[in-house]
Amino acid sequence: QVQLVESGGGLVQAGGSLRLSCATSGRTFSTYAMGWFRQAPGKEREFVAAISWSGSGTVYADSVKGRFTISRDNAKDTVYLQMSSLKPEDTAVYYCAANPHRASPEAAEYTYWGQGTQVTVSS
Repeated sequence: QVQLVESGGGLVQAGGSLRLSCATSGRTFSTYAMGWFRQAPGKEREFVAAISWSGSGTVYADSVKGRFTISRDNAKDTVYLQMSSLKPEDTAVYYCAANPHRASPEAAEYTYWGQGTQVTVSS
């Protein structure tokens, strides 16, 4: 079992930055690829970014490329999402998730999920 707890969400103006963190506990964090997803009101959950277990491989949704950066610190069992140049359309609940196989944009491949953290970007 892997427990995931997101933090770092909040209210920010358009153009601003936030860094989300996802702390994990339970089974060995470094054996899991990790991903960030988001869900806006009235919309389906969508992929944001993913990182391999070693941190050497990353995948991003086109909508966040060049603005968001995913990283991980296996010594701290934590994955991060640095968000810059935020837009109102980035407003959503952001979830981190753990994938035992690969850094994937497919939500169905992720085994464990956090409860989410709200990010609100005002215009």
